[in-house]
Amino acid sequence: MSAPLRLDDTDSGSLKVGLTGGTDLWSYTFVPETPAKDSTRPYVHPLYSIDGDVLTNLRPNDHPWHHGLSFMLTSVNGVNFWGGPTHRAADSYQWRSDHGFQRHVEWLVRTPERLVHRLEWCDSQDGETVMIQEERTLTTTVLEDGWQLGWTSKLHNPGSTDLVCGNYHSIGGLEGSHYTGLQFRGARGLLDQHGDDTIRLLGESGSSELEALHGHSAKWLEWHVQADGSLLRSRIRFESRSGSIPWFVRPNDPLVAFAPHRESPLTISAGDTMEFDHVLHFLRV
Repeated sequence: MSAPLRLDDTDSGSLKVGLTGGTDLWSYTFVPETPAKDSTRPYVHPLYSIDGDVLTNLRPNDHPWHHGLSFMLTSVNGVNFWGGPTHRAADSYQWRSDHGFQRHVEWLVRTPERLVHRLEWCDSQDGETVMIQEERTLTTTVLEDGWQLGWTSKLHNPGSTDLVCGNYHSIGGLEGSHYTGLQFRGARGLLDQHGDDTIRLLGESGSSELEALHGHSAKWLEWHVQADGSLLRSRIRFESRSGSIPWFVRPNDPLVAFAPHRESPLTISAGDTMEFDHVLHFLRV
C-alpha cells in the first residue's frame, strides 16, 4: 500500500508526520523544554498506531526521564545522558549535577518521508563542551498493514580523547542494568494484565519468556499489545539493522531499549564515527 504523507511544520521546536487527510503517525520535539535532570534531548511523542492509538508515554511518574522514543547513551566519560539519578558503585543511585544535554543544530532534510538533522551532545546545559556530534535520520514508510519508523544515528567524536560509553551494568556492576541506546517507553495501556497469552513479547529465538529476551543478543524482538479504550491490537517489531544487540526489556514499565552493549563499555575513539541503525514497525493485528 502506498499512501502520501504530510509534514506539519511549525517554529515551536516540534513537527508532526501523518497520513495526508488522515491520522497522525508521530510527533517529534527537537527543541525540548524538559528539565535538566531528565538529560534534555529530542524525543518522539505521541507516537500512534495506524488506527490512531497512542503507543508511547512521556515523563511517566515512575521514571520522568523516560521520554517516549528517544536516543541516548547512559554514561559518556561520566556524563549522564540517560537522565535521572546516576549510579556509581561506591554510593549507588544519587542525584548529581552530571546531566548532559542534546542540542538541535540544524536541519539538513525536512520532508514527510525523511528528516535529517545535526545535533550536539553537550556535557551540561550551558553547552560549552561538545562531546558528540550527531547526524540523525528519521524515515517514515507506510506499509500494507501499518507503518514503520527508521532511526539512524551517526555519532562522531570530535575531540582528541576517546569517549567511553558505559551502562550501570558495565561500569558499576549493577546486575542487569545495561539500559542505553534507543529507548521505547510504551503507554500504560500496553500492559498485559488480563492473562491473555497472545499479548506478549516474542523474540527472534521464538521464546516469549523474559529470561530468554532480556540481556540476550538478537536482531529483533516483538511486542504484541492491546490498547486501552479502542481494544485494538498492534504488533510492534523492534529491529536492529546494525546486527544483533543485547536487548533491555521491562514489560511492566513497559519499556524496550536497543542496548548496543552489555558487559563492557563501548568506546568511540577520538575522531571516529559510530553508527546505530534501527527500525520500528507498527503493524495492525
